[in-house]
Amino acid sequence: MIEVENLTRRFGPHVAVDDLSFRLEAGEVVGFLGPNGAGKSTTMRMLAGFLPATRGRITIGGFDVLRQSLEVRRRIGYLPENVPLYAEHRVEEMLRFQARLHRIPRGERTARIGRALERVGLTDRRRSLVGSLSRGLRQRAGLAVSLLPEPDVLILDEPTSGLDPIQRIEVRKLVLDLASEHTVLLSSHILAEVEAICPRVLIIDRGRCLADGSREELVEELGGGGALVRVEAAVLDAAEAARLLRSLPGVETVEVGERVGIHTEFRVRGEGDLREDVGALAMAKQWALRELSWERPSLERLFASLVLGETSASSEPRTVAPTADPAAAPTAAPEPTSPISTGLELSVSGGAPTSAPSAAPMLNPFERRPDASSSAGGPATAGAPSAGSRAVRPPGGPTLNPFERPRTQSDAPASDDGTDERTGERADEEKGA
Repeated sequence: MIEVENLTRRFGPHVAVDDLSFRLEAGEVVGFLGPNGAGKSTTMRMLAGFLPATRGRITIGGFDVLRQSLEVRRRIGYLPENVPLYAEHRVEEMLRFQARLHRIPRGERTARIGRALERVGLTDRRRSLVGSLSRGLRQRAGLAVSLLPEPDVLILDEPTSGLDPIQRIEVRKLVLDLASEHTVLLSSHILAEVEAICPRVLIIDRGRCLADGSREELVEELGGGGALVRVEAAVLDAAEAARLLRSLPGVETVEVGERVGIHTEFRVRGEGDLREDVGALAMAKQWALRELSWERPSLERLFASLVLGETSASSEPRTVAPTADPAAAPTAAPEPTSPISTGLELSVSGGAPTSAPSAAPMLNPFERRPDASSSAGGPATAGAPSAGSRAVRPPGGPTLNPFERPRTQSDAPASDDGTDERTGERADEEKGA
């Protein structure tokens, strides 16, 4: 019914679907399984004719999707992940509008609309506005639209998205009922749902098919054997206990795990549930059991191993630059990168310094800056003004106080003896003049 050969879709440099090929027979229910971004929705859009393929060929019912798209669309029902519905329509009005688009004869429209609403459980909401429906009810309304033309193929992209648990069970039953009349291809992130609905599973990742087959076939081929029985028992000799476990009928492999306290862990793999035989052996040998559990291989574990294994194999390893041995070479002192001079640098040359070091910047905005003349010579301590003189901040010097105005030459104060520092004359002579 559906044949896909070497399907490829590119979005610029990104390859969404990479050389994908599979085949669906009439009446099959196949689950599309993959992580986000695996290419499931892109593949379904190409199957429905909404998106052209970069390379490859798709045929549905013997018609080519690219060259005979109208014939293909008459035979498929497509439910996208985000259902595009007209919010201002009532449910029944919307179905009548869709019936006219599908060119369903006028005499059959009422009967088909009634059957579609009954299948999805919206008979009592046929007069409700689509915009007033909840997300789950809108999803069911979209499913009714896809069932309206009674297609041969149903393409359902996340049909149970947004539904409550009761509605999910109803949709599962509906899909199983439709399998006798339609070929169904659905995608879902709920692995238990795919196991319950789909006898066949297609696992894809990064646009490539990783596995294709029934759950039993995939588990047998890729799941690493049959069921697993986990045993934790207090034994005297772990090797002898492992030999006895291997002698049991149906046992394929026995792995000896870690010893925790007085108990040793054993992993017994084989066909069927081996707990009864293992328990009888433990009773006969008087082993003190702490755990005896049976784990059946699941599609979830297989899916995780395939996807994670594919990711780890294809990802590039991170490279770390080698660090030098600190004992091999001396560590050079880092050069100062700050442009601010601290005024405490020492001259390494034998000659005298050409200029006096600049004063260190004040970090306290309320502390007075020392006079340059007092810090340049004499035994006076830097930062302390000389006796009989006032510390004057150099004109135009930087200020770290945001509320202080920078000092200028015109703002220089008069000295204690009455001499004006601007002109060098006594203030009283100016007044007398």
